[in-house]
Amino acid sequence: MKIEKTLTFKDINEIPALLDEFSKGVSSLEKSMLKSKRDKVYLIGRGSSGNATLFAKYIWEEYCGVITNFIRPHSVFTARYPLNFKDEVVWAFSQSGKSRDVSACLKKVMAWGAKGVAVTNEKNIKNNSLAKISDEHILLSNSKEIPVAATKSFILQLWSALWTAQIWNKAFSLKDFNDNQIRIKDFIAKGAFLDGEDEILKKLKKAAVIGFVGRGPYNAIAADSALKFREMTCSHSVGYSAAEFLHGPVGSYSSKDFGFLFSPSKKIPEDILKVEKALKLRKTAYEIIIPNIGKYPFNCLLVDIKMKLLALKLALKKGLNPDNPKGLNKVTDTF
Repeated sequence: MKIEKTLTFKDINEIPALLDEFSKGVSSLEKSMLKSKRDKVYLIGRGSSGNATLFAKYIWEEYCGVITNFIRPHSVFTARYPLNFKDEVVWAFSQSGKSRDVSACLKKVMAWGAKGVAVTNEKNIKNNSLAKISDEHILLSNSKEIPVAATKSFILQLWSALWTAQIWNKAFSLKDFNDNQIRIKDFIAKGAFLDGEDEILKKLKKAAVIGFVGRGPYNAIAADSALKFREMTCSHSVGYSAAEFLHGPVGSYSSKDFGFLFSPSKKIPEDILKVEKALKLRKTAYEIIIPNIGKYPFNCLLVDIKMKLLALKLALKKGLNPDNPKGLNKVTDTF
């Protein structure tokens, strides 16, 4: 199968236009971007949507001073006493709006007093159980995502988190958003490849384990990159924060494995350099991904797209169907 024939590649090519559409309509979403009077929100999400909530946490706490807490559905479902969510705001991320556990969790905390904000990519409310029960709905796009692995919807979730920070606290400039859209559009238009990717793909095809290490917002990119490599390429891949990786997992890496280290800029942070040193000691092949263009944290999006394209290419080299991996579904029912 040629890459151009895959639905995943087509979705990735849609991203620039979808970012532009979301940005143009963001003024109509301002009223939906709720936070509590105490500058606090809670987040729910699974899979890629859960990784997007991790990105939102880093952005909203670092740039807005908004305390951002995670809700684990299990503790809500098994709570022996009502949890006090009076006057709190809970954001629930779900690409499809059909994740039953996410919807059930949000419904329960709303019954305990919370306001609910749904972030989905499903415009048909009849098919969107999460949007139905929420007080507010942030629609990411009108473009349905068919492949199992979330690409355009994940990028739009990150984009919505950045725009929310802008609405709440003027955290960035409009130029930051415009410049990022242009860079992503140019990257995709020019063929969308990673420097030295042929050699990297050869190593990835042989790797027993593929690790992804990031810090701050790049921790979310590491987590979702690992998920996409698991989904699309059937590779054993894991995402870590730099600190988590150094606290033990690094001990399991060897010359049979491969690691991606994400740096937010050309100046590589000290903890990423420590990870590099540890991998060298273990003779583990690795690649440091340094964004050569774009302002932090916006450059996270371009790096994420690079990783998704690399996963797509690896899947095709392995003779796999990246759009519809065996045994996986677009909507995962874990409830």
